[in-house]
Amino acid sequence: MDLILKYFPELTETQKAQFGQLQSLYSEWNDKINVVSRKDIDNIYERHVLHSLGIAKAISFKKGTTLLDVGTGGGFPGIPLAIMFPEAQFHLVDSIGKKIKVVNEVSQALGLENVKGEHIRAEQIKDTYDFVISRAVTRLSRFYPWIRKNFNRKSKHKLKNGLLYLKGGDLQEELQESRLKKIATHKLSDFFEEEFFETKKVIYIPAQ
Repeated sequence: MDLILKYFPELTETQKAQFGQLQSLYSEWNDKINVVSRKDIDNIYERHVLHSLGIAKAISFKKGTTLLDVGTGGGFPGIPLAIMFPEAQFHLVDSIGKKIKVVNEVSQALGLENVKGEHIRAEQIKDTYDFVISRAVTRLSRFYPWIRKNFNRKSKHKLKNGLLYLKGGDLQEELQESRLKKIATHKLSDFFEEEFFETKKVIYIPAQ
């Protein structure tokens, strides 16, 4: 929790309580359904929670913003962002049903009324959203066609509606391969000083 407060000191008491429960909730569920690697469960605040909140350093979501988290796994980045932005609406989806069970159980335990978890493939989703968020599901050239149809046309933010994608490593080849335009890259090492974030980035791609 200290790590979250280090970078987000303005949290409400409700948000502090919700973030504070994540370690015990995920440890409990991980014993039943393996959604976080064993070595990462002890570093969940750095490698999962703060990593997810890297998106909150790139943009602050306004009230009423709608977001689709594709391939959410156990709820990352969607659940930490739903805590951070309680007035935005989050639809968390994954093709593996037992992972969505964890998402819904954790959301319920935290009292998150702005999260809906659904067992569904991205290609099957017909609704539209302001932003799609995701964390390193697959290469962008494969991922973007799945969600191209899911963006609202009218933007609420200065940042045009689009994809916010958490990825690590050297992405030059992958970004060129995707043939997507107007890509912006935010280095998480500009926001977080921990070594884990040295190669981590938020990739922003406007709807196109």
